[in-house]
Amino acid sequence: MRAKKSLGQNFLKSKQALSAISDAGEIKEGELVIEIGPGKGALTKYLLEKTSRVVAIEKDRELIEFLNEKFQEEVSGGALTIIEGDILDFDEKTIEKPYKLIANIPYYITGEIMEKFLSSSNQPERVVFLLQKEVVDRIMVRDGKESILSMSVKAFGEPKYIQKVQAKAFSPAPKVDSAILAIGGISKSRFKGISEDKFFRVLKTGFAHKRKMLINNLEKLASKEDLVNLFRKLGLEAKTRAETLSVDNWIELSKEL
Repeated sequence: MRAKKSLGQNFLKSKQALSAISDAGEIKEGELVIEIGPGKGALTKYLLEKTSRVVAIEKDRELIEFLNEKFQEEVSGGALTIIEGDILDFDEKTIEKPYKLIANIPYYITGEIMEKFLSSSNQPERVVFLLQKEVVDRIMVRDGKESILSMSVKAFGEPKYIQKVQAKAFSPAPKVDSAILAIGGISKSRFKGISEDKFFRVLKTGFAHKRKMLINNLEKLASKEDLVNLFRKLGLEAKTRAETLSVDNWIELSKEL
């Protein structure tokens, strides 16, 4: 069965990488695992070795038929449930808590999936994604420069870089390398006393023009005089740029503005 370019399919074939993804999930028997886009079931097999409660959501009808045949015993025994559908249309609020989210996801919907589940009222307790390496590097901020993406992840959980996965580990091989990212400690505890909407409005305004000083970007939300006083109160330099602030800095800014 050939991969469909229209669905961003790249099937992972490296046993070492598949094992690393399932291990990063820290799955115990009986825990519920949601797998996005199981493909040919390579990762599904490893997940079923960890727990007898796996729900796989697949958009490709041909693959669903393939999976039902491949995992006939697990499906009939109730260990595996296969659902046909687009993960972006799926109502994650119907998932029983607690659950873990594990997937090798298409690059083009990475941001949407992250936002959907991390900001949901029914958050997973742990996420493990195989992503484009460049995206994982941006989240982990190896160069010391934060972004809207890295702050959006860190506002909800603690990202951890697991390992690099080379392009040749896939079939067909993508043009870039990938990396495994785990996000633990997922919660909304940072948003006590501040709405998520306001936090993200301030964050996006602050990053609107990266070359500008943060205080100039935020003039859309407050006067220059008020901002100067606020920066002084929070111990921030007047010349501070958005990329240098921590999540806690952004939370405090959002509360005060």
